[in-house]
Amino acid sequence: MDKQEILALLDERGIRYEVTEHKAVYNMAELAEVVLPYPEADAKNLFVRDDKKRGYYLITVKGDKRVDLKAFRRQNGTRPLSFASAEDLMARLGLIPGAVSPFGLLNDAEHSVTFCLDREFLDAPGRIGVHPNDNTATVWLAAADLLSILQTHGSPTRLVEL
Repeated sequence: MDKQEILALLDERGIRYEVTEHKAVYNMAELAEVVLPYPEADAKNLFVRDDKKRGYYLITVKGDKRVDLKAFRRQNGTRPLSFASAEDLMARLGLIPGAVSPFGLLNDAEHSVTFCLDREFLDAPGRIGVHPNDNTATVWLAAADLLSILQTHGSPTRLVEL
């Protein structure tokens, strides 16, 4: 799904959202240069895989958080983790580096990637900002609505403490 299809899906489901258009950003440092209406709700997305390339995970945390993959592994009972390749990202989520987003899971017809959302996003006001599979915009919506969309799609989801 591309940006227009993501926005159409949100409209179709009656989900409230806002869109902030901005220059293309490829990492959190570049995003920090962009004026955002809700910087505290901006998400950082890490696409990782286990050492056997059997388990793939999209870990979504607040933009200012650091993720310790060893601690994540211990807490979630996974094999050793490392960042997945750009080829794996394209093959599984149809995304390029810099445009990684939970909405990419809607491109995962095999439901082969587990979505791991930092539970902190559900705390009031419960807002999250993610790319609409395009790194020239950020979509702001309720984290619970994002979870619902992905669960309805059939994506495996987990709430995690990071």
